[in-house]
Amino acid sequence: MFRITDIVLVIAMVGAAAFTYTTKHAAEAEYAKIRKLEAAIRLEEESIDLLKADWSLLTQPSRLQKLADRYYDDLHLVPIEPHQIAEFNELPERVLRIEELLGGTEATANTQGVDDLTTSGVQE
Repeated sequence: MFRITDIVLVIAMVGAAAFTYTTKHAAEAEYAKIRKLEAAIRLEEESIDLLKADWSLLTQPSRLQKLADRYYDDLHLVPIEPHQIAEFNELPERVLRIEELLGGTEATANTQGVDDLTTSGVQE
């Protein structure tokens, strides 16, 4: 009887050790994947920072003005005027509300007692 118990316990111990080993191995593999992903993320973030810095240098107004002056004969680049984009009467009309000016829900409670002279020209 004592021998059977010993054999069962040894088998259980070997099974537990095998389970622990496979779990540890799987966890280390997942941790390695995480480290690779973190390194890739860091590389991408550094690339983004580098590209932002490059974009900042490329879009400096002084540099763009020098390029526009240099290639004026070929491209005929001139600054645009605001009326080239849209005329004032072409812009959509926006209804202005007092609540938006004063900042939300508190403004609704405060503007109920305001007289017509103060709010003339503003539609609710």
